[in-house]
Parts: sequence; C-alpha cells; structure tokens
Amino acid sequence: MSALQVKELRERTGLGLLECKRALAAAGGDIEAAIEELRKSSGMKAAKKAGRTAADGVVAMRIADDGSYGVLVEVNSETDFVARDDNFLAFVKQVTDKAFEGRTDEVAAIASDDIEQARQALVQKIGENISVRRVTMVSADSGVVGGYVHGNHRIGVLVQLQGGDEDLARDVAMHVAAVNPTVVSPGNMPEELLNKEREIFTAQAQDSGKPADIIEKMIDGRIRKYLAENSLTEQPFVKDPDTTVGKLVMAAGAAVVAFSRFEVGEGIEIDKVDFADEVAAQLKG
Repeated sequence: MSALQVKELRERTGLGLLECKRALAAAGGDIEAAIEELRKSSGMKAAKKAGRTAADGVVAMRIADDGSYGVLVEVNSETDFVARDDNFLAFVKQVTDKAFEGRTDEVAAIASDDIEQARQALVQKIGENISVRRVTMVSADSGVVGGYVHGNHRIGVLVQLQGGDEDLARDVAMHVAAVNPTVVSPGNMPEELLNKEREIFTAQAQDSGKPADIIEKMIDGRIRKYLAENSLTEQPFVKDPDTTVGKLVMAAGAAVVAFSRFEVGEGIEIDKVDFADEVAAQLKG
C-alpha cells in the first residue's frame, strides 16, 4: 500500500485518510476491492472513476448502405495530437475498411501484411506506438443496424434493431453513447453483477437497524432501481426524457436486439505517477 494509492482512494471516495488506509490495508492494496468494502460500511453509493487513461486514439465506424451490418474499430495512439493527424486517420480508415470488407470482429483477421506494414511505417513516421486495439461487427438478419460516432471520435456505438429503420437505430445509438447502459433490458443483467450489488445494498440496509422484512423490501427496491438505471430499455430517452428508450422503440414497431459501445482507452490500466514524486525521485537519483 502506497501513499499514492491512499490519495487516489480518498479522491475517488471523499472519505477520511484513516478510513481509506484501513480499507486499503484490509484489501491488500487493491483499490477496487477497498471501494466495494467502503460502500458496504459507509453507505457510500458510488466512487468516482479512476483518472483518465493515457491511451489515446479514435473510434471509427462503417455501416452497409442497406443497414444489414456494420463494424466498429478502435485504433490507439499515445497522444491526442497524433489522434488528429491526417496520416493516422488515413490508417484508421484503412483498418475500418478492412474490417468492413471481411465482416470480422477479430483484430487478428485484419492484421494482414498490408495493414501491419502500414502500421509500422506510420510508427516510424510519427514516432509513437500505434495499435489496432479491437473491432466488432454487428449484423441484422431481419432488422437493421445503425450507429453513431461522437463528434470527437472518442465514443462509437452500433445498434441492432428488430424492425424500425436506420434513423431510429441512430437515435438509440446516440442515447447509448451518452448514457452508457450496461445491458439491453433488465433480464440481460449478469447474475454476478446483481449479486454484487445485492451484497452491497444488504450491508448498507442492515446498518439502518430496521426490521428484517423492511430491510428485504429496501433491498428489492434498490435492485429494481439499479436495473432500471442500467438497462437501456428502461432509461429515459436523452432526446425526450418523458419516454423511455423501450417505449420509443416499441412505438415504432421495433425492438432493440443488441448494442456495442466503444470508448477510447476504456479498461486500459496505466501506471499513475505523481509529478512531484517523480521530480523528487530524479533529484535523489
């Protein structure tokens, strides 16, 4: 357990120094595990997300003219400056077209000699590491695929509808980009996530001192709220909060089958170094 870990835990939870130290010690230095325990013991609803990831780049998309399928790719650079470079963006288009033509959702399937040669040449030219991180392909057998890429190309979404049209799919994709739901509908929520939330809610409710039957109702209510907040079909539509996404789609005689959302750098862990500590270490060296 380091001082930087304690500092990060305090920033993300807003809790006291000693409480954060104890939680980190009990979790063996695992910040995410410490946050879960603190949620149980302190009643804290959620923690702030970790600091911005260092991985930069763009998300790109291409959809068939008939809306039968589409691909979404993420290509990473080290800096935002390179992510805006025309040479980098030309490489991203080359990768996207390759994935589109091959109808693939595997990076290995598009890492052909021409793509790899183009990548290596770009790395030598700009002096930064470039990587094709991931690709997904969404198809519609008897529906339509639509998508949306946010203006800065850092978030992209593909949506598959049963029925409906590309405009409706694009509206739903725009909502997914903005709100970031976990699943399509409550029934799709993984049992593992539900069990984890139930465990946290249970620990919080038991501290209330209320009778067991009341506690059980409190827990059930919180689970229902959690499902509503994290399920696409139950969320208020961003362009019209008076209706839900589910009702919007149903009114058009359609249904959401699936969605895929990419955000640049999500899930990439990096070593965070405090600038003052780094300078001090260099002076000592």
